[in-house]
Amino acid sequence: MAYTTVNKSTDYFNTKLYTGNGTTDTAITGIGFQPDWTWIKARDMTYDHNVMDSVRGSTKRIATNLDAAESTQAEMIKSFASDGFNLGNNGGVNQNTKTYVAYNWKANGAGSANTDGTINSTVSANTTSGFSIVKYTGNGSNNASVGHGLGVAPKIVFFKVLTVANDWRVQYSFVDGSRDRLKLNTTTDKYDSPSVTDNSNSLFYLDTGSEQNSNSQSYIAYCFAEKTGYSKFGYYTGNGSTDGPFIYTGFKPAWVLQKNFTNNSSNDWTLADNKRPGYNETNKRMVPNNTDTEAQNNEIDFLSNGFKIRREQSNTNASGNTYIYMAFAEAPLVGSNNVPCTAR
Repeated sequence: MAYTTVNKSTDYFNTKLYTGNGTTDTAITGIGFQPDWTWIKARDMTYDHNVMDSVRGSTKRIATNLDAAESTQAEMIKSFASDGFNLGNNGGVNQNTKTYVAYNWKANGAGSANTDGTINSTVSANTTSGFSIVKYTGNGSNNASVGHGLGVAPKIVFFKVLTVANDWRVQYSFVDGSRDRLKLNTTTDKYDSPSVTDNSNSLFYLDTGSEQNSNSQSYIAYCFAEKTGYSKFGYYTGNGSTDGPFIYTGFKPAWVLQKNFTNNSSNDWTLADNKRPGYNETNKRMVPNNTDTEAQNNEIDFLSNGFKIRREQSNTNASGNTYIYMAFAEAPLVGSNNVPCTAR
């Protein structure tokens, strides 16, 4: 039985659905906390996956489907607020009558100086939920280290260079013996990464690659450590059947991101959540590496203690292929308050 000190997952992660009105100074509320990382995607039109955070500032935008450098977008998120955020009239986040989904994580505000590594950083860390945002400037040195502020080693880190165009890097440490990496903005297969020291309780380590450590370039890193009953990051093997594998998480999922990283797969990333209508049986996926609208694919069921794959589709369940995933909870299987959750 899984127990957790995070009894209310929505204190740290929450999905918000809303409809745009095309006007400036639009307040989106009901998130339950002041977000520090917000990821917004239009559901019913092709548009980028827009990412803003409190460390870079709410008007600084990058996109999960692009290799583009950071840009200033004054009419996307104008400011973060105590229960959500305030939008401008940019169509990517607030076109009249269009529907949107916003994924929100809580860190610790604008961040503070961290001198733990060989590279100084600005870190906004939430040690309870295992999430931190780290901004730093690369030095081009192999095995350079950067403080992440979590107190435990992160299992997955998303890197994006801000000052020039280059791919996102996804670095994970939960596949046995693997030092491979993925790119969030493409369907690219896993690729080799130079050998560097494994993440520690205070530091993550960098190679000399331009995706995470070119000299004098600015970077943002989103770091995640696993927390029992709240988050789970791992991998599974597909069986190519509509009766697909069951993945135990110890909680009822609210959000699941997946990627096939078997060689020669070249598959999309897929993203499912528990707020957009139709999860389970008629689940609608998002694709973080492109601008597609949400699509009904019937790929995944959210259960009280994990998720089950329901389709023989190569993005999530090709026979013998290996898939990484990261999942956040709607509710723990059993929290420290001994209250059990139930399936849908």
